[in-house]
Amino acid sequence: METGGNSLASGPDGSKRKVYYFYDTEVGNYYYGQGHPMKPHRIRMTHALLAHYGLLQNMHVVKPVPARDKDLCRFHADDYVSFLRGITPETQQDQLRQLKRFNVGEDCPVFDGLYSFCQTYAGGSVGGAVKLNHDYCDIAINWAGGLHHAKKCEASGFCYVNDIVLSILELLKVHQRVLYVDIDIHHGDGVEEAFYTTDRVMTVSFHKFGDYFPGTGDIRDIGYSKGKYYSLNVPLDDGIDDESYQSLFKPIIGKVMEVYRPGAVVLQCGADSLSGDRLGCFNLSIKGHAECVRYMRSFNVPLLLLGGGGYTIRNVARCWCYETGVALGVELEDKMPQHEYYEYFGPDYTLHVAPSNMENKNSRQLLDEIRSKLLDNLSKLQHAPSVQFQERPPDTEFPEADEDQEDDDRRSDDSDDENEGYKSLVGRVKRELHDTESKDVVMDDIKDSEHASAREMDASFAEISLKGSNSGSVPAADVKIEQGNSTKPDPPVSDMNL
Repeated sequence: METGGNSLASGPDGSKRKVYYFYDTEVGNYYYGQGHPMKPHRIRMTHALLAHYGLLQNMHVVKPVPARDKDLCRFHADDYVSFLRGITPETQQDQLRQLKRFNVGEDCPVFDGLYSFCQTYAGGSVGGAVKLNHDYCDIAINWAGGLHHAKKCEASGFCYVNDIVLSILELLKVHQRVLYVDIDIHHGDGVEEAFYTTDRVMTVSFHKFGDYFPGTGDIRDIGYSKGKYYSLNVPLDDGIDDESYQSLFKPIIGKVMEVYRPGAVVLQCGADSLSGDRLGCFNLSIKGHAECVRYMRSFNVPLLLLGGGGYTIRNVARCWCYETGVALGVELEDKMPQHEYYEYFGPDYTLHVAPSNMENKNSRQLLDEIRSKLLDNLSKLQHAPSVQFQERPPDTEFPEADEDQEDDDRRSDDSDDENEGYKSLVGRVKRELHDTESKDVVMDDIKDSEHASAREMDASFAEISLKGSNSGSVPAADVKIEQGNSTKPDPPVSDMNL
């Protein structure tokens, strides 16, 4: 009997969850360059821990289909996507003007395979949204995703393509309201900006504020027009610990879930908010960080877990491994199993590391004021804004393929995947009004009209059935291909209003 994908019961919220985990074996090979703090190798380290803790056997492990140009252009500008596709380390000196225009250079360098990297991590996040839309799983995970700074027309903060915006657009095909929560130490500016004028997406960001990249995320930034009060910013100071963080996170998110009632949640789990991060200045433990995942899981709403920042890579791998266990309902031993990256985790070789004794600059009074202000903002919302669809793209039915069990180590889950018709959402950048503190960001109108043409997305996924063990070598992958319906050419995008 197949049990893969069904998590184990654990604790007060011990009901089973079906989890899809997106991973491409090549993702760890991409290299931003010598001395650059962003290291995709951390994704491979995380995967190795998942394998040796035996977690892979409890999930469906899926190789993402790379996002195509037109998938990326559902948010990003055509000329920006074309630039990313064509630029290489060898040709960049001939395109200095374009490099400056698209903010590609130091923080966001050109490296070998850059566009393939973008296609891979974006494909995993959009693929997770598709799985959730079709009820194939309760939780989808893509630790390679979560690159929240990328803008419509430019790279920013180590991020080139905003996979989060793309996955939210996918979720909006099925869900009237989507909640985005960001626990990276940096403000989730790219995602907030994309949805600043709509009530169909609420963004909530917990971040360091004040002389810190990207410099946005003031508590007074609340959204504009239809989106007023649908952007929540929680500005924090250095040294925040688990107790202080949860004194804000749980009351605020609890009220958001009560008032907004999202159909799906995207949680960006940037690990640079952990104690001891190379670029961060918070003091969260791995368990404190993971408590946010545990709390979001408890609402039993379709949940997309994404990565993000995190620059002390041994702690990033620890964190995302533990949080995968939380998603599955599996408590992991602190003693780390032997694996190929074991020496990274010395001298203790444990999953958890103690937070430091750094000063917590977030006073009780400050925390109380932030909480009170944000709860007051939430009280001004209408409960669960509704969206009237004149015509809704039909859900796509995919017949399940017959399962053939060839041996004990192979399982087949060859369901036709994924993609229903939908209408593209395009965001326009946030602009400052010089006569008010509010930020007037105009999004391209997104209207569901009776004559709007449904768009179809590709539907092929490679399923990897991986059996994990607590010892020995990393399990071999047994690849199974899910072939979806053939893709039709995109019709013109209709104007829609979100």
